[in-house]
Amino acid sequence: MSTARPKAGGILLFSLGGGWGRAARASAAGLGPTASGAQKPRVVVPGTGWAGCRLMKGIDTRLYDVVCISTAPGSYLLLARCTGVDADGQAVHCQTVADGGVRDTSEPWRFRVSDDKLVMATGAEASTFGVHGVKEHAIFLRQGVGFREMSDDEAREEKELDLTSPDVVTKYKSAAEIVNKALQSVISKCKPKAKIVDLCEQGDAFIREQAGNIYKNVKKKIERGVAFPTCISVNNTVCHFSPLASDDTVVEENDIVKIDMGCHIDGFIAVVGHTHVIQEGPVTGRAADVIAAANTAAEVALRLVRPGKKNKDVTEAIQKVAAAYDCKIVEGVLSHQLKQFVIDGNKVIISVTNPETRVDEFEFEENEVYAIDVVTSTGEGKPKLLDEKQTTIYKRAVDKNYHLKMKSSRFIFSEISQKFPIMPFSARALEEKRARLGLVECMNHDLLQPYPVLHEKPGDLVAHIKFTVLLMPNGSDRITSHPLQQLLPSKTIDDNAEIKAWLALGTKTKKKGGGKKKKGKKGDAQDDAAESETKDGASNSTA
Repeated sequence: MSTARPKAGGILLFSLGGGWGRAARASAAGLGPTASGAQKPRVVVPGTGWAGCRLMKGIDTRLYDVVCISTAPGSYLLLARCTGVDADGQAVHCQTVADGGVRDTSEPWRFRVSDDKLVMATGAEASTFGVHGVKEHAIFLRQGVGFREMSDDEAREEKELDLTSPDVVTKYKSAAEIVNKALQSVISKCKPKAKIVDLCEQGDAFIREQAGNIYKNVKKKIERGVAFPTCISVNNTVCHFSPLASDDTVVEENDIVKIDMGCHIDGFIAVVGHTHVIQEGPVTGRAADVIAAANTAAEVALRLVRPGKKNKDVTEAIQKVAAAYDCKIVEGVLSHQLKQFVIDGNKVIISVTNPETRVDEFEFEENEVYAIDVVTSTGEGKPKLLDEKQTTIYKRAVDKNYHLKMKSSRFIFSEISQKFPIMPFSARALEEKRARLGLVECMNHDLLQPYPVLHEKPGDLVAHIKFTVLLMPNGSDRITSHPLQQLLPSKTIDDNAEIKAWLALGTKTKKKGGGKKKKGKKGDAQDDAAESETKDGASNSTA
């Protein structure tokens, strides 16, 4: 759900040819033009953003001498500032800095780095970090026109990031299979007096183990593991409760438990959220109402997240569903588009619109992937942050930089950057005492995006359903879910024609043509029959 480096002295540049740990002093001889045939060509890369690091990782340093100049404040490699580019003279102008490039030293040392090949990795046109010459001489991929067409291999690699590639679909579904099994495992351990931190750790460990068992023998290393740490939020707690190891909070009989977790294979993410009541037999009363509201709203959303529909259609529909059960959709919850290594894409479905929170309107398109997030409440649906110390889940804000002052902060931030550069993580994965100190400064300077623990009022009940859907050419494919306990809600939607019409929509695209059309209709009828079992928010299956 979305809601240390050394100071600059004479050390200025790092050469990847000698490893990240070896610093080379700037000198005219060392950084001047290379001698043809006698020296390796020099590739100069100003910037240590994701694109620059990915590029340098793939350069063969047996063939090229690679020099990186970091211009990103807060980077451990930031020991010099790039001030300009001499395109004709094939050189980069630099000078020493004292505090991460924001303010120069009183007597900056200015020098030139000659390049045979220059790759600017300081950002797009809007983020050139004030480096003169970049805007004039670089081609920005977002705005550039007339640059060469991609090779067949490059086009194939680009295409593989889309659902048109069977390999990408397989990775999404592999991640979904793992997270579905992890959810089932956690639910089976939700017994009275079970410690919440143990349940969270078991969920994460299951995902890491299962993800580690696939794609082990491929040539290219594939990243895989936890995409979102396991959270166990109880009763009026809305989301993101994933406590530290020292926390002794337990679940009790009749607690309404919300479980939220995610897995990724090669950056292709599958997330799931589920609500479970710790009791035997059917769930009744307001607990059944709030779960039925979330589940029915999720079923409606599944049918409206399809090409041709808009995000506002989903927002309006789920609020009507919640109202039918005398519940509220919780404000501030966002459903995001998912992309490779992106858990919070720019295309967003907002749960409740108001003057303070608006999102851009858009239309769903084929081959997109979404994490649909529905949270309902028997209260006002306006959760609050009660205690900042409960926040334990963060995500690295890759667009923010700052030169941290405290040693503990620099240590923790370095560990985060190495272990969790993109995906959200739990502070449990860090050394607890040092993390408490270091995370505060990182948060104060927006280096981390927090996932706060939010609460409704005591006595209010909250339910959460989240699923991942692939918008395939043949229809919407929901790949994460878990059967609900049997629900006996006090409210009904039997007389609500609009909601019943939404639920009657199929999730598969009907094909044109003789025999195929008939077969498709039969398949659709079977799908709709299965889906109609949950239209009242009830299921005869017990979790």
